Parts: sequence; structure tokens; C-alpha cells
Amino acid sequence: MAAAPKDPRPCSIADALALVGEKYSLLVLREVCLGNGRFDQLVRNTGAPRDVLATRLRRLVDAGILAKHLYSERPQRFEYRPTRAGLELEPVLLTLKDWGDRHLRPDGDLPMVLDHGCGDTFVPVVTCRACGGEARHEELTPRPQTPGWTVSGPTAA
Repeated sequence: MAAAPKDPRPCSIADALALVGEKYSLLVLREVCLGNGRFDQLVRNTGAPRDVLATRLRRLVDAGILAKHLYSERPQRFEYRPTRAGLELEPVLLTLKDWGDRHLRPDGDLPMVLDHGCGDTFVPVVTCRACGGEARHEELTPRPQTPGWTVSGPTAA
């Protein structure tokens, strides 16, 4: 039996969650993607305590996910807008929203729907960039790239 490694599996999901996996970080991203980037809007719409929100905003700016834009010089006030990296997280939010709509609101009482430019209600689907096919669990094959790791865990030393 292989000894357990002192560190967990190297994983981009874990790395991303370390940055945006906290509840208020994702809710801030939701709001800035909706166009609500002012501090008071973010407090009201996320329910985050002001000190927690300030910390999350600083972290998201430092990580290059949000950018601060001055909108008032006296008093000095900023709004937050998604950067390219922030906008690239929007599909993650859309997928989480869709999952929540289907699994946590089976009565269909949805707090928000999104209309697509085609005129229909938007429902996200993850597809393969190469063939355009929908990503289905049974069609995905994991290939660990980190030396010493297999799909089932670390290899014997």
C-alpha cells in the first residue's frame, strides 16, 4: 500500500476554488457581470458584511479578476468591473445558476432567467471545442499530467 502523500492531488479546480470558491467572491462576480460594481450595490445585493466584501474585492483585484475604476473624485469612489479573466468565469456562474435552477428549485420558481440574443431563454451547455459535442461524463477520459499521480491517486514511491 502506497504511503499517503503529504499534499493532496495537484488540481486546477482546487487552485481556482482557493481564489473564488468562497460564497461572497462568486456573488461579487455575479453582480459585476450584471453591471452592479459599486460597493454599496455589492453590499446590498450580496448580503456580504462590509469588511468581508472589502477583503474579497481586494483579493479579486489583486488576482486580476476585477479592475477598479474611479467614478467619483470627491469623495474618491470606485466601481469594480470584470477583467477578461473575470468574464471568462461567467460561464462557470451560468452553469452553477442552471444547476441550482434545476436541482434546488424544482417548483420552477426561478429568481432570474437570462434571455439570449437569439430571443430564447438561455440554458448553458458545455461543449467540446474540437467537435462541438456536448460534454457528457461517459465520454470524458481523465489523463493525469502530474508525475506520481494516477486517476485513482498517487503512485507508489
